[in-house]
Amino acid sequence: MQNAKISLVIPAYNEAAIIENTIKTALSFLESRFPEFELIISDDGSTDKTRAVAESIEDSHLRCVGHMPNRGKGSAVREGILAARGDIIVYTDADLAYGIEAVGELADKLAAEGADIAIGSRKLHPQGFEDYPYIRLAASRLFSFLTGLLAGFRYDTQCGLKAFSANTAKEIFKLCETDGFAFDFEVMLLAKGLGLSVAQLPVKIINHRDSKVSVLRDSIRMFLDIVRIRIAVKRRLRRESGSD
Repeated sequence: MQNAKISLVIPAYNEAAIIENTIKTALSFLESRFPEFELIISDDGSTDKTRAVAESIEDSHLRCVGHMPNRGKGSAVREGILAARGDIIVYTDADLAYGIEAVGELADKLAAEGADIAIGSRKLHPQGFEDYPYIRLAASRLFSFLTGLLAGFRYDTQCGLKAFSANTAKEIFKLCETDGFAFDFEVMLLAKGLGLSVAQLPVKIINHRDSKVSVLRDSIRMFLDIVRIRIAVKRRLRRESGSD
């Protein structure tokens, strides 16, 4: 996959303060690293100037998609991935929390292991959760325990850095229905149900900022989501296989 085209999808919601720098950083890196590439900004119904700023940047490799009103990160990622045209499709957060270089490392991991999916994992990095506030760390570990209990895997599902072969990305995201933050769990549950191979790359957060997630409220909502998602995904996979 040395000459493969890469699509980098970045979901964004009210990121006017940082989106220009994010786009320029991403474009510069992609140009230096890949012979063919595109950058897709997927605007999740921003009420600030996020989309206007993104669309003001003139570059043939940049595309903007999105919707109104705000629906959730899962919806933005899904829309961006289904619009992507690359052979490898990667998504990461608008603040480039794991560093832009991790995008290239993850694409290399996908190709080197011949996997269908490659995911970032803070669990596998010795400093993966370094400098995390205690309450966020506790919530993350609780969520990880619950997803492992309900799904039988120990991935760092909520790490916002994942890469897919194009066919795999389309196959998974055409089946995705979750609009909120728990969509990552749905993605990995579908991958397991479809028998897809998963490679993991140890990563750490290098760019800390205040989370938009309310730990208590969103932890409860995400727990309810994973129970619902587990039931819905099983039903969807049975329907896809024609066993219903």
